[in-house]
Parts: sequence; C-alpha cells; structure tokens
Amino acid sequence: MAAKAQPKSDTSLAADNGSDRVSRIREGVTTAILEHRLLPGTKLGEDEIGEIYGASRTLVRTALHQLAHEGIVSIEKNRGAFVARPTPADAREVFEARRLIEPSIVDHAIDAVSPDWLERLQQHLAEEHAAETRGDARASIRLSGEFHRLVAEMSGHSIYAGFLKELIARSSLIILLYRRHDTPACGTSHHAEIVTAIRRQDKPQARELMLSHLTEIEAELFLKEPAADEPRLSDVLGA
Repeated sequence: MAAKAQPKSDTSLAADNGSDRVSRIREGVTTAILEHRLLPGTKLGEDEIGEIYGASRTLVRTALHQLAHEGIVSIEKNRGAFVARPTPADAREVFEARRLIEPSIVDHAIDAVSPDWLERLQQHLAEEHAAETRGDARASIRLSGEFHRLVAEMSGHSIYAGFLKELIARSSLIILLYRRHDTPACGTSHHAEIVTAIRRQDKPQARELMLSHLTEIEAELFLKEPAADEPRLSDVLGA
C-alpha cells in the first residue's frame, strides 16, 4: 500500500509562497520590459515593488538579483537596482550571439516538427497579425519576442532556449533604446516565411531566413547613446 502523502509544513508552504512571489516579480518586470512599458534606466525601488506585489524586501531583492544575473537589471552599489541600459557595443554583441544560436535553434525545431507545433506556430502568427492590425504596439512587441522563444521551445534544446530567453529580453531593451521610429521592431512577414520553411523542413532556407531577419533588425537600429524618461513603477507594474 502506497504511503500517504504528508501535508507540507508551514515552513515549506512559506518557502513555496516566497518562490511564487519572486517568480511574479520576475515575470512582471520582464513582461513590462518586453512590452516597452519599463524604460532602460528606470529605478526599481525595493519598497515600491514590495508594495505592488505584497512581497518583503528580501524577496524583491532576490528577484532583482536574478534579473541582474540575466543582464536585464543592473545593481549599483549605494544606488540600488535599475532597468539595464545596454550600450551600442552591448547591442552588437547581443545580435551577434543571436545570429550564432538561432540558426541552430531553427535546425532543431525542424527536426522536432509536428502537426501540433505547426498549429501553435500558425496560431501565434495569427495573434501577431491581429495585434498589428489593431495597432496594439505593446502586444506586437511582446508577441515578436515570444515567436522566437516559441521556436526555441519547439527545438527541445533547453540550453539554447535558456540563452535565447535572456537575449530576447536584452534585445527588447536595445530595440526600445535604438530603434528608428519609422521602422517595425520585428516583421511579422519574416516570421511567416520562417514558419513556411519549417513546415517544408527546409533547413538551409530556414537558417538563411532567420539570419537575414536578425541582421535586418540590427540594421534598423540607430546605435548611439540615448536619453530616456523614467515612468513611475506603480503606473507600470501596478497596472
């Protein structure tokens, strides 16, 4: 007879709750960055974030240090935490890294292609198109990043997928800082072409399309030091 599962102790429950709150803070900050609602250089006050999420300063500090490890947040001694402000050199390195790993990711995605995955990709394209049609810039930006993460998830390569998640968040900051205002952040037509190549299981074409797509995004950036206004955290994360 199987042993009866023991209820979690108060300590375990508290630990789980703390972990959940750290995850909520991380996801809230990351999503706000991906949607360009949090600007580079914005100060991330521990007390204010704690009030927004009902979390202690210890949990907030844990979340911010995790985000700093991913390069999304910078922590300055005696000043606190800020949304990272990548330099033009950082931007070039990020896109160089993406051009190195994303062609391999799409190769693995083609190896793992299935009707279910193709349906998910097609549904995502439809969501991107709908956001673009209704002029929802925030959703378009978020969905653009999610497309690349979806292909990475499809690939089944957990190491690449982990790297890419970090690079996409950094890319969002870079695009916010350096994108020319008359150009789209990430063309949905390019994504559709990549999906078509995946559907055809055409690895050379898929790799070429992914490379040209990333190169074009970088080429549309105006890589010089910008200035940015800072929004209030309560307006962004408390929405």
